Amino acid sequence: MDDAALGDASDHDLLGAHVAGHPHAFGELVRRHRDRLWAVALRTLGDREEAADAVQDALVSAFRAAHTFRGQSAVTTWLHRITVNACLDRARKAASRKTSPVDDTERLEQLLEPQESAEAPAERRDLHRQLLAALATLPPDQRAALVLVDMQGYPVAEAADVLGVPTGTVKSRCARGRAKLLPLLAHLRGDARDSGRVDRGRNRTPGASVPPASGPKDAGPSDPAAVKGGGGRA
Repeated sequence: MDDAALGDASDHDLLGAHVAGHPHAFGELVRRHRDRLWAVALRTLGDREEAADAVQDALVSAFRAAHTFRGQSAVTTWLHRITVNACLDRARKAASRKTSPVDDTERLEQLLEPQESAEAPAERRDLHRQLLAALATLPPDQRAALVLVDMQGYPVAEAADVLGVPTGTVKSRCARGRAKLLPLLAHLRGDARDSGRVDRGRNRTPGASVPPASGPKDAGPSDPAAVKGGGGRA
């Protein structure tokens, strides 16, 4: 496969080309998927530096383990699974050190895009801060399930595949997470019937979700380690 064909190749073909030794195939995979991987990492960890490190760790792992991919799931699901596992590892280590990923207003402000902090209405910034702070109170497993299902819009079955757990476990984690968030977020929703959900995935209630991570605007790196510099700006 020549470089000109990379943009039209499927994810599966790109991963195969990488395993076969193509120097730029994995970089194309990174370019395609790093925005969503970064969004999942940031929302799961609530800290830009930790999220950048987690995505870098995940992509390095995927780069090295590509030969183990057997095609039993989509490549993007495989990448998300590795990323979520890297995030959960970091979140558990942080919990063992008794540190909070989001612990004050200044750090919450840093999670918003600079242009949003400068231009968005004060009410919207305050909403974002409350949502992020509430999400950060959840245990890592519940947080990851809610990020995938309620924020990223994954079907429960696909989220279960990403997390490597049964669908019932995902449903249970989401239910427990929503129950814990309800008293923290109910005042943000005008309709009490909808207050049990932080978000509804692809059918989002306007103004009731964490702002999406935009990701870097340049072409993707061919070296997975480069995501540390690129992903951190998402």
